[in-house]
Amino acid sequence: MEVNKLILGDNLDILKSIESETIDLIYLDPPFFSNRNYEVIWGDEGEVRSFKDTWAGGITHYIDWLKVRVFQMHRVLKPTGSIFLHCDWHANAHIRVDLLDPIFGEDNFKNEIVWRYSSGGGSKRFFTRNHDTIFFYTKSKKYTFKPDDVRVKRTEKSLHRAKNPTGARYTSDNKLKLPEDVFDIQILNPMSKERIGYPTQKPEELIERIIMAASNEGDIVLDPFVGGGTTVAVAERLNRKWIGIDQSVQAIKVSKMRLDKLRYLISSRQIHSPITSQSPLCPRGISPSR
Repeated sequence: MEVNKLILGDNLDILKSIESETIDLIYLDPPFFSNRNYEVIWGDEGEVRSFKDTWAGGITHYIDWLKVRVFQMHRVLKPTGSIFLHCDWHANAHIRVDLLDPIFGEDNFKNEIVWRYSSGGGSKRFFTRNHDTIFFYTKSKKYTFKPDDVRVKRTEKSLHRAKNPTGARYTSDNKLKLPEDVFDIQILNPMSKERIGYPTQKPEELIERIIMAASNEGDIVLDPFVGGGTTVAVAERLNRKWIGIDQSVQAIKVSKMRLDKLRYLISSRQIHSPITSQSPLCPRGISPSR
């Protein structure tokens, strides 16, 4: 199986071509069931066709569209593999009950991660919605999970109130704790250096926490909705192998440019990375079979 590849095409077709039990970690951020046109980002033919197909028949059709893809993701995952599915309130209940539990099994559900952020907006009709959901499932009881690698800072309030196991107050060397299932990570501000002009772009810090906790160096990370390339860029920086799939030509182009820039920064030592070799980017065109 070729890795470190950006692949253009329908991810269902591509997933079917991947050998069973070869992937260590899958992160997917599929189009949300929001019925909003902002889910069309690039506007090229492949993306528009996928958008129309996804929302053609309401929530039932949406879940069916996603289910056949997640079934293939389960197949390609190694027995020790994990999946992180990113969604929001429009469909998260349906995704867990009608899709992930039947395919992965209720016993393999690990976390409903709440990504909490501040969007700056508010509502007087209901409590302001300032979070997304990321479901964490494993394929079996034996899986990679390294929370020590992603310890997070304690809040100042908890430092004042809490004592460490020895009874002493926390010091500057002991201000980290194991991560909880609520990720307090801000969305990218308009001036962020990470910004690539992708409206639903996720911060690298969010993806980094997932990849570092649920995989090892050299593992294969798959993103079947690569979008703006955040997952593959973080995987590259963290010395993981990766595969990125998207139906949009523009998404593949932007992701390639992002990876090229990252590799330039690494080679010129402007950023730190454990990467020791450069892998060629060779996107290959694959036409969806429709």
